[in-house]
Amino acid sequence: MTEYAVIIPARYASTRLPGKPLQDIAGKPMLQWVYEQASRSQARRVIIATDDQRIEAAARQFGAETVMTRSDHDSGTDRLQEVVAGLGLADDALVVNVQGDEPLIPPQVIDQVAANLAGSGAGIATLSEPIVDAATLFDPNAVKVVADANGYALYFSRAPIPYSRDTFTDPGSGALPLQMIPQRHIGIYGYRVQLLHDFVRWGPCALEQTERLEQLRAMWHGVRIHVQQALVTPPPGVDTPADLERVRRLLGG
Repeated sequence: MTEYAVIIPARYASTRLPGKPLQDIAGKPMLQWVYEQASRSQARRVIIATDDQRIEAAARQFGAETVMTRSDHDSGTDRLQEVVAGLGLADDALVVNVQGDEPLIPPQVIDQVAANLAGSGAGIATLSEPIVDAATLFDPNAVKVVADANGYALYFSRAPIPYSRDTFTDPGSGALPLQMIPQRHIGIYGYRVQLLHDFVRWGPCALEQTERLEQLRAMWHGVRIHVQQALVTPPPGVDTPADLERVRRLLGG
């Protein structure tokens, strides 16, 4: 069994849904649902990382290990690095970043990304799912990924990749490439702790700033990222009030 820890970053501030981690779903804060799903994985430790005392207090009420972090991080990965440094985790330790707004995340995908990281030479592991419609492929909010024959990422982009020269002569046709199935990136990551230290030390790169995708910083510096299609496709997370109501209906709240 792969030994790893889960870290759940949880911030109170949210433009579209203030106080998002503490929003009630069927009598429990959303963050508790995320924590309980992560605790059903094989992780030996599940840690909530927050910069807000209200979230810390709520997390402690439902028994979660909690770490307070600075509030001025530029990225979620920077926050993770502060946590692993503060906990003194070994450079070869494995951690999985589970977002605090995914109350329905399947424990299987958490284990999957950790096992893929442990069984590969990658510094990062992540997951993907097939894209089945042209609207998603051309949507800049849906991040696409292309991997090589060994399952290592070639590139991540908000643009439609791979770009099918023949199929996309008429973008309005709604057709998808025939040669291969495009993949949408699923935002769950496994990291080796040393990679997190390197990531912070490098600082942002031009590709990352252009696409607004943190993982391109690692690729810019030659880090291999393992990508595999998710065994179970995670339901969408909670970004808006409409998303919250959808999840409340699903969970009976």
